Amino acid sequence: MKNIRHFFSVLVIALIAVMAAGTIVERFHGSDYALSHIYSAWWFVALWGILALGILFMMIRQKSWKQPVTCALHVSVILILLGALLTMLTGQHGEITLSPGKPANKFTLERHGLMHEAKIPFSLTLDHFEVETYPGTHSPMDFVSYLQITDKGSTTDAKISMNHILKHRHYRFYQSDYDDEGNSTLAVAHDPWGTGVTYTGYILLLVALIGLFVDRNGVFRTLLRKMSNKTALALMLFMAGAVLPAVAADKPSVLPRESADKMGQMYVMYKGRVCPLQTLAKDYTTKLYGNARYRGYSPEQVLSGWLFYPAEWQNEPIFKIKGKEVRETLGLDGKYARLSDFRDAYGTNKLEEPLQALPMGNPMLKNYNAANEKYQLVYMLFNGELLKLFPHADSLQEVTWYSQSDALPLDISDGEYLFIRKQLSLCQEYVVMKDFDALNEVFDKTRVYQEKYALGQVQPTAQFRAERLYNRLTAGRWLAMVNITLGLVCFAAAIIAVGKGNKLNKYVRLVATVWMCLMCLFLSLIFILRWIAGGHVPMAGSFDSMNLLALSVSVITLIMMRKYEMALPTGLLITGFVLLVQMMGGSNPPVTHLMPVLTSPLLSLHVSVIMIAYALLFFIMLNGISAVVVRMLQPANTDYLERLRNISMIMLYPAVALLAVGICIGAVWANISWGNYWSWDPKEVWALITLLIYTVPLYNTLWKAFQKPMFFHIYSILAFLSVIITYFGVNFLLGGMHSYA
Repeated sequence: MKNIRHFFSVLVIALIAVMAAGTIVERFHGSDYALSHIYSAWWFVALWGILALGILFMMIRQKSWKQPVTCALHVSVILILLGALLTMLTGQHGEITLSPGKPANKFTLERHGLMHEAKIPFSLTLDHFEVETYPGTHSPMDFVSYLQITDKGSTTDAKISMNHILKHRHYRFYQSDYDDEGNSTLAVAHDPWGTGVTYTGYILLLVALIGLFVDRNGVFRTLLRKMSNKTALALMLFMAGAVLPAVAADKPSVLPRESADKMGQMYVMYKGRVCPLQTLAKDYTTKLYGNARYRGYSPEQVLSGWLFYPAEWQNEPIFKIKGKEVRETLGLDGKYARLSDFRDAYGTNKLEEPLQALPMGNPMLKNYNAANEKYQLVYMLFNGELLKLFPHADSLQEVTWYSQSDALPLDISDGEYLFIRKQLSLCQEYVVMKDFDALNEVFDKTRVYQEKYALGQVQPTAQFRAERLYNRLTAGRWLAMVNITLGLVCFAAAIIAVGKGNKLNKYVRLVATVWMCLMCLFLSLIFILRWIAGGHVPMAGSFDSMNLLALSVSVITLIMMRKYEMALPTGLLITGFVLLVQMMGGSNPPVTHLMPVLTSPLLSLHVSVIMIAYALLFFIMLNGISAVVVRMLQPANTDYLERLRNISMIMLYPAVALLAVGICIGAVWANISWGNYWSWDPKEVWALITLLIYTVPLYNTLWKAFQKPMFFHIYSILAFLSVIITYFGVNFLLGGMHSYA
C-alpha cells in the first residue's frame, strides 16, 4: 500500500506540475507551441495513460466492482481519458473556406506543426453569407452561411450559424469566420470515436456522482450522520479599510436632479445597442472616476456637468490615474487629475509622447493607454461623437443613429436635419437661461422623436425600465464594506462568547441573518434585472460571475447556518470580499449584446455550477483558517478541530462533484460551439488542476495523512491557491479564450 501511495503521489504531482508549467509556456510562447511541445507530447500522453492503468490496477486489487458507485466513478474517468486518446489519434479538426457558387470538398488541418489537406466524402457549395444584426443597430446578432450539400448525386440545402452547426456523415461544420468578399470559413470536426466515448464517460460520471450522495452506506452519508447539532466555533481576523475621498467645499455646476433624470431617459446608441442615456452616463462616470457617483452627484448629473458646464468641470480632479510614471508625466501629487493636467502650455496632450515612444509589450503602456482613454472620452463628449441620439431610417427602412456632429444622409428631411443640428444648442440655451421646465420639455420631445424615427426599434418598456432600475440600484464599495464589517463584528462576538462558554449573541445573530437575507434578495434582483435588460442570462463576464458567486455564497450561508453557526459570519465575509473584488475589478460594465456563442443555455449552467463549487471551496478554506487559529489558542480542543474537518469534508464532496460536472458541461458546450471539447486553454487546465488537488483528500484511505484534522485544514488553505489562480490568475495574467481581462 505504501508503494502504491508513493506511486500515485508522484504521478499526480507530476501531472499538476506539467500542466501548470504548460500554462506559463503558453503565456510566453503561444498556444500552438504549448500544444505541440507539451500537451500533445508523447510523454504527457503517457502520464495520463499511466494514471488510467493505475486506476484500473487499484480497481482490480480492491475488487471495486463490489462497490458499484466507486467502480462507476473510476470507470468514467478511464472512459474520459480513453476518449481523449481516441480524439487525438483519430480525430480531425481543421478549416474549409467556401466561396459563393464554388463547390469544395477539401479542408486544411494542422498536425505536428505542419499543414495538411484532407478530403471529405461530399461537397459543400456556399449560396450566400449573411451577418444578422440586432434590430435598430449594426451590432452582429448572428453569422449565417446558406449552402448546399452534394452527396452521391443528391443535393440538399443547409444553414450554419453560430449556435446551429451542420452534421453530415460524422462530420460537423461550425461557423468560424468570413470576409468582406462574401466568403465563409467553417471549422471542420471529424471525431467519430473519441467524442462518443468521452460523452459516455461524462454520463457515467454524472450517474456515479448522484449515487455518491444517495448511497446510505457511502462516506458522504456517514459523515452527515456524524454531525451533531452543537455549534462549531471559529476565530478569524481580517484587516479591512476604506479610504474616503476628500470633498472640497465648492462643487461644480450640474443640472437639477429632475432634469438630469429626464436627460437620462432619452435613448442613445451606445456600444452597438440602443439603451437609456443613463447607462452611458454611468459608464462615463465610472470610467473617469472609478465610481458611478461623484461628490454626491448622480451619473446623469456628472454627464450633464461636462456637457453644459465644461469650464467648471475641466478643473475637477475626477480622472483616476493609475501608475506612478503616468502621474509623474501629468505632474500629479495624488492619484486624481484634472482635464487641465493633461495639457501642456501649448495645449498638447502630455501623454502623446510616451505613448509613441513606449514599445509594444512595455508594462507601462497599459496605464498610459488607460489614462489617455479617459482624456479622449471627454473630447468625444465635447465634439458630440459620444451622443448618437438621433435615429434615421433609409429607403430600405434600415435605422442608423447619428450624433449632432455626424455627416447626415442626403435623403433626410429638413425638419429632421434642423432638429438634429439644433437640439443640443437649444438645450444649452435653456441651461444658460435656467429655464429647466423648457429643458425638460425638450428632453421629453427628443424621446418622442426617437421612438417615432427609430420605427419601434428601441428597447421594450419592461427592458428599458429594468435597465434604469438596475443602474440606480448598482451599489458601490460601501456594500462590500458593510458585509465585511458585519462579518468582523460577528467574529468578535463569537470570541467573547467562546470566553464565556456561550453561543453567539442572539441580537448579533438576528441582525446578521436579516442582512444576509436582504443581501440574497438584492443580489437576486440585480441578477434578474441584468437578465431582463441584457436579454440573456448574465453569466458571461467577470462582473456577472462574481455577482453569481456572491449570490451562491448567500444562499449556501442561509442553508448551512442552522447546522453550522459560523456559516453566518463566514458567509458575510466571503460575500463582502467577493463584492469588493467585483467593484475593484472594474465594476458595473455596460450591459451589451453577447456574442451568439455566449447565449447558449449550457454556458449559464456551466458558470452556475462552477461558481457554487468555488463558493463551497471558499468555505472550506475559511474553515481551515479557523482551525489553525483555534489550534494556536486552544491546543487541547481536538474535538473541535475534528468537527471542523467533518464539516469541510461534507462540503468537499459536493464541491468536487460540482466542479467535475461543471467542467464536463463546459466541454460539451465547447464541442457544440467550436467542435472541440478540450483545447488546453489555461482556464481549462487550471480548472482540471483544481479538480485534481481537491480530489486527493477524498482518498483519505490511500493518503492517511488527510485523516489528521490539522493536516487536512492546512492542505485546504493551500489548495485554495489553485482556485485563485484559476479565476484571477488566468483572467489577469495568463490570458486565453476564457480570460475576462
